Amino acid sequence: MSASEQNSNEASLGRDTRTVAGLTLVSRVLGLVRDLVTVRVFGDTFVGSAFAAAFAVPNMFRRLFGEGALSAAFLPEYTRLADGDPEKADAFASLTIGLLALATGVLTLVIELVLLGVVLASGDDPERAYSLKLVMVMLPFMPLICVAAILGGMLQSHGRFGPWAAAPILLNLCIIGAALPYFVVEGADAAAWAYPIGIAAVCSAVLQVGWSVWALRGTVRWTTGVSAARGEARLMLVRMLPVIVGLGTLQLNAFMDTLIAMYPNWVGDTVLGYDYPLDESSNAVLFYAQRLYQFPLGVFGIAVATAAFPAMSRVAGDAGAFGGMLRRGMRLSLFIGVPASVGLLIVGEDLVRVLYSGPGDGFSDEGVRRASAVLSGYAVAVWAYSLNQLLTRAFYAKGDTRTPMTIALGMVGVNLALNFALIWWLREAGLAWSTAVCAIGQMGLLMLAARRKMGIGFDGMRGAVLAIALGSALMGGCVYMVGRLVGGGWADGADGSWGRGIAAVVAMTLTGAVVYGLWSIWMKMDELGWLIAKSTAVGSDEEHTHEE
Repeated sequence: MSASEQNSNEASLGRDTRTVAGLTLVSRVLGLVRDLVTVRVFGDTFVGSAFAAAFAVPNMFRRLFGEGALSAAFLPEYTRLADGDPEKADAFASLTIGLLALATGVLTLVIELVLLGVVLASGDDPERAYSLKLVMVMLPFMPLICVAAILGGMLQSHGRFGPWAAAPILLNLCIIGAALPYFVVEGADAAAWAYPIGIAAVCSAVLQVGWSVWALRGTVRWTTGVSAARGEARLMLVRMLPVIVGLGTLQLNAFMDTLIAMYPNWVGDTVLGYDYPLDESSNAVLFYAQRLYQFPLGVFGIAVATAAFPAMSRVAGDAGAFGGMLRRGMRLSLFIGVPASVGLLIVGEDLVRVLYSGPGDGFSDEGVRRASAVLSGYAVAVWAYSLNQLLTRAFYAKGDTRTPMTIALGMVGVNLALNFALIWWLREAGLAWSTAVCAIGQMGLLMLAARRKMGIGFDGMRGAVLAIALGSALMGGCVYMVGRLVGGGWADGADGSWGRGIAAVVAMTLTGAVVYGLWSIWMKMDELGWLIAKSTAVGSDEEHTHEE
């Protein structure tokens, strides 16, 4: 690879990350608005838990197939074909979309029939039947959004990161639009209103498919002559199974959390004769707390991995360029992930109280305390979740799907064991701490495997990591002091109000951004330059200030 091509790839990582992160930020802000609205419809009740579970089921399939396994197996091959043989790339894309639509459509029908049978057998348990009916309403979201996700991967392969990053905005707008009338309808029932909100989510998936197809116009020629791409399709399917496990660990762990939290709703309040430590509100508490740690992860952590994956696929045959791209992505992930973890640990309880309680309905005081504990557990490892997304994709870019799968299988088992152990002491927060511990362990194992199997060294990152850690610690201290000065006592009703809580959260957030930004400028941290640079490359990552 020529020096100019390498510089172009390196420059594109920061630019594409900025594009994805910017549009994802808009989507996540709308997502917070969505949560502000829906939490005041459902609260920390069995209805909130049921809606969260119904939303989680199709989204698990989306993350595993649409944005996870199939995308990771499809994108490197499609990128290679699009660069060298566009006609075969069109056939490969057409065949993949057709197979995906057929497989997920059949799977949806089978699950719907199974759930219908369970609902008919749940006559003596109306809450279980209600929850499963919600799942049935929202399940068609799964095949539609999986197809949309592959279309989004195709856009990214062609260097068009914006359209798919903007697509989730449609989901948030549809749900907000369906939920808002609840507040003006006299005597509106939250349990009944969950159905039109679920239908709105399914409609948003139709819109996302249409939006993505429209964005691909002139780039892809859809065809029924797909025989030329059968070999590539078989290779993709062979690679899919290990990718499902390797890339989907966080999603599988999160879904297991949902199943454990929904046990009181779907099974009962005892297990082996002992009182179960969770209750019918647990899944709502877990879901809304997850939304807050997923904000920085989705805005930046996954954005880096999304932007880096096509770039790493293109330089997979150049060991030096590949290692430099991976280290650069890791530094960008840590640059945001570490301060995000510190900030959420400090601001978490105030943030939960401001967003999920206050004027109108919403979480009870107990729900706020429980959600804050859950958020603290997840927040510890925001940086690790980000690195796992990137490291896993690095193996896939090299065509190695077995190594991440092996590591992930072990971590899924550890996570399940920790889940069942910790919930007896920490309730829902035990699920969060288990996920965090396993994410950090998985990251360490992936780094060790990358060093041994791909020959990638990380020693040169020590200076950058130290600068990030010190800046995050300084930022955390300043945020804590501002929080004590501006918002002290407001949550306890002493000398304050909900408005004062908003002021405290805003002041702490701005303080954190300013302090960390000034630290980055003072230390001349390359990561900041990579994010704001528009067109010029900044060279190889081994050449800069904080490398040893």
